Amino acid sequence: MDGETVSSISILMFLGTGYFARRCVRQRSRTSNVKARSINFNSNPSPPPSLVESYSLQPEQVESLRAHHMSKSCSVSYKNTGPLHISRGHQARLIDVNGVEYLDTRNNVAHCGHGHPVIMRAITYQMEQLNTNTRYLHPHASLLAKKLSDLLPGSLDVVFFVNSGSEANDLALRLARAHSMQKIRQSSLDSANNSQLNDEKKDHIICIDHAYHGHTLATLDVSPYKHRQGKEIEECPGYVRRVPCPNVYRGMHYIERKENEKSGEKASISDTKQQHCISEMEAAKIYASYVELECEEITSQGHSVSAFLMEGGMSVAGVILPPKSYLRRCVDAVHEAGGLYIADEVQTGFGRLGKCMWAFQYSNDDDGDTSNEIIPDIVTVGKPFGNGMPLAAVITTPRIASAFESLGVEYFNTFAGSPVCCAAGLGMLDVLSKERLQENASSVGNYLLGLFREAKSRNEMIGDIRGSGLFLGVELVRDNQTLEPATEETSFVCSMLKDKYKILTSVDGPHENVIVIKPPMVFSREDAVLFVSCFEKALVEDLPVARDSLRDLGRTPT
Repeated sequence: MDGETVSSISILMFLGTGYFARRCVRQRSRTSNVKARSINFNSNPSPPPSLVESYSLQPEQVESLRAHHMSKSCSVSYKNTGPLHISRGHQARLIDVNGVEYLDTRNNVAHCGHGHPVIMRAITYQMEQLNTNTRYLHPHASLLAKKLSDLLPGSLDVVFFVNSGSEANDLALRLARAHSMQKIRQSSLDSANNSQLNDEKKDHIICIDHAYHGHTLATLDVSPYKHRQGKEIEECPGYVRRVPCPNVYRGMHYIERKENEKSGEKASISDTKQQHCISEMEAAKIYASYVELECEEITSQGHSVSAFLMEGGMSVAGVILPPKSYLRRCVDAVHEAGGLYIADEVQTGFGRLGKCMWAFQYSNDDDGDTSNEIIPDIVTVGKPFGNGMPLAAVITTPRIASAFESLGVEYFNTFAGSPVCCAAGLGMLDVLSKERLQENASSVGNYLLGLFREAKSRNEMIGDIRGSGLFLGVELVRDNQTLEPATEETSFVCSMLKDKYKILTSVDGPHENVIVIKPPMVFSREDAVLFVSCFEKALVEDLPVARDSLRDLGRTPT
């Protein structure tokens, strides 16, 4: 779970009253770029009448009502060790109903931190004025669209506002289909003899194994991560081509690890289908060849490549950043086949990787040369855009937008781009810039990487540390040669961090053995030190004592 629900609840509580906020969370000194700040909560200690009954419920009543009236498919974090009843948040902390503080290392929705006063003020001010839809002119939507497009390269100038990342990716697929339909219509006009062939043409989407792009029917089709959960969708449909995840640690084509090279040994991987690569460049070339081959096969059969859809940083896949030149090769192949590149930035956009504003820029050369930079045809953003409010967007070029408009179907989304949500978006961008949060992500992220690498040198169970900025993954293994995933141990560490050390983490990856780190961007060096020290204690001191009972713990849902 990504914490979106918690962020939305925190905002709604603030909007209603200051009921939970008479005591300000203590400030911690910071050596990062982020300045310590306090929140001026509403001094009214009583909730409005409509919320009195809700706020009077005890935690066990809340849990009981949820169990009876909400679907069990809506998961609860830490259900196996006791779910959390969170009442408020501040910066990189969440606080439960008993006043217990938890360090939040997992919530990439509260991008600028929980309860940021600038964003809270923007939301409450606009709610007092007006909240309606985009059929009426309003300056917030117009200005936010401009500010968003200004952050992107090339001619990505046309913005569609939506409510979530799932909606954004769903609409992106519609835009790609409209682009393909326009090409087919044009081809029919150019040659009447091709009309029958064009009628038989099928659009194909290329996606990455273990990817997740949303929960609508269309996005589930291109989300192999979900195909391994339950029985709703067990495989990609015929129009979707799945290619291997470019994982260079334990993927089909992994880079041989340096510690083995030094000893003259070769890494032993249990899956005999895997082969090692001697360099990142070689891995990129081989992984990209799967996309190139799919493009060749699709077009050779007389069909069309509609789009290549990829997360700039793959979160649920276990924090996968593709090897350098991989994305460039894939995009070139897709464009040559007539398709579009859709960059899913829902998880990683707005500076989270530190070195770049968008994850699709991660593979660009660092010399400042923009002549060969990667520019998507469509970009989707979501989670952090409204700092907890339901705000997402699709950004594309005028040419692609025109193809969609030519179909004659109005795109109207009741709540998308509302003045209140756009106020949140404007507030988030303002804070992101003025508090230099991208720079903080780079500085603190590098520091955090260094701390984890030091911990790795002392703990063989830490198999890999990867990522950039405040988008990091720590993969735990039982054996550094076979890479047997330490799934049960990872679940235990996650639960122990919550119960004993009051630190919230997230577990992901195909084997559920990767601690995924994507905290609010105000995460400090002090937070990093606390996190890694407690993580290592859980690994070294607590895990050995509990080894015999790991199976009894069960999976820790996060």
